[in-house]
Amino acid sequence: MDYWQLLLLGSIAGFTIFLGLPVAALQHLSIKKKGFLNAFAIGILVFLIIDIFSHAWESASTAASDAFAGKAPVGSALLDLLAMFGGLAIGLLGLVWYESKYMKKPIKEQQRHTLSSASSSSLSAADDEITLAGTNRMTGGGRGEHQQQHLLQQEVTAYRLAMMIAIGIGAHNFSEGLAIGQSYVSGAIGLAILLIIGFGAHNATEGFGIAGPLTGLVKKPRVRFLILAGLIGGGPTFIGTILGSLWDSSIAYILFLSLAGGALIYVSLLMYNSGRRQTTNNILMAGIFVGLCAGFLTDLMLVLGGA
Repeated sequence: MDYWQLLLLGSIAGFTIFLGLPVAALQHLSIKKKGFLNAFAIGILVFLIIDIFSHAWESASTAASDAFAGKAPVGSALLDLLAMFGGLAIGLLGLVWYESKYMKKPIKEQQRHTLSSASSSSLSAADDEITLAGTNRMTGGGRGEHQQQHLLQQEVTAYRLAMMIAIGIGAHNFSEGLAIGQSYVSGAIGLAILLIIGFGAHNATEGFGIAGPLTGLVKKPRVRFLILAGLIGGGPTFIGTILGSLWDSSIAYILFLSLAGGALIYVSLLMYNSGRRQTTNNILMAGIFVGLCAGFLTDLMLVLGGA
């Protein structure tokens, strides 16, 4: 397999995430259907959390065991463990800080802040999308202003959750891209191909995870926002494939896995808390179960392939 073919397949593996994003455009859903789709997304995220930390901890604990047995430098093991717990802290506590600083603002303050400055961050890009849409709807008069603000607040939360999920999945997919690139550069071409197939299938289900919070909104999500979320979630697979074929770093691999795991723990708990208020426990658990099954079945492709 030529290098350009590796890059092409790596990009395909990442951008299959767009296959699941159109679910966000579904409208006029019943409360039960919307609750089930959100729970399905939670199930996929829970699977990703299990998968992410199993790989990250396997690498970190192996380094620690080798260092304890005198087979590897102690400093390398300490750096791997630092990457493990440091990435978890950044992914989990960093989003706690973000929520306390930005997500608690009153809706009118969010509008003024978004319209007065153009932020370069991905989360602010999500705010721009929803704020512009909400402002256009609210300038038509004072009727139903309270209800409109309530709906706008729901959309702000949904868009931010979707973008947080995309960022967490993007960090996870970056580590997957590193694995593809490192398999290629080590000469394990067959393994690289299997990883591309398996990760591509995974990313298709991850698109549902991003779309979950956006399903059933009053207004369809903007195509521009969905494209942005897809690029943030799937693009790092391609970038990781390039860097992995040039640079081998267990520290970067562990760091991005644990960072992604921490971020996904945060957003999955937010979605679960919201789901408990919106639907019955039976529907919530059924959706989570189906999402978990979807995650494990796509992962089974790699296991059966010997990867």
